[in-house]
Amino acid sequence: MKRILIIGSGGAGKSTLSKQLGEKLSIPVYHLDTIFWKPGWTPTDRDIFRAEIEHLMAADEWIMDGNFGGTLDSRLQRCDTVIFLHYSRWTCLLRAVKRRLMYHGKSRPDMTEGCKEKIDLDFLKWIYFYNDRQAPQVIEKLSRSSIERIVHLKSPSATSKWFNNLPSSYSK
Repeated sequence: MKRILIIGSGGAGKSTLSKQLGEKLSIPVYHLDTIFWKPGWTPTDRDIFRAEIEHLMAADEWIMDGNFGGTLDSRLQRCDTVIFLHYSRWTCLLRAVKRRLMYHGKSRPDMTEGCKEKIDLDFLKWIYFYNDRQAPQVIEKLSRSSIERIVHLKSPSATSKWFNNLPSSYSK
């Protein structure tokens, strides 16, 4: 487990898990939201973003959290582990709203400074329909992949159990 990709719905806790995993395994963590979004929620040019991701993936060890469909296939080809947080829509919606309230008027730690936490109807719809629309595509891609390790976690309690049972010297 040296090149780890953490994916799943908004509000699932990808950034939190990636930070915890990075600390436990001493592997650098890259939040794709931080790379893509510039202050004021200005998106990075797609080609520049893709090039940055390719540069980061050239390293021997990394943890990347985020979906970003435009780079998902190349990240799936380069990772040795995928952690898919496949939680219920209600868990993710509740967590997204909680996060919005917790970081009201400020940028959260895994986001670019100057991107104040926000929530809008499109984001809530994306979360609500994630398990119907995006998750089946992700599962299909994972089933066709040759990735060494796929960890499919369906609840926060399953994630906690998996994480707590993971040794810090996990086959690096």
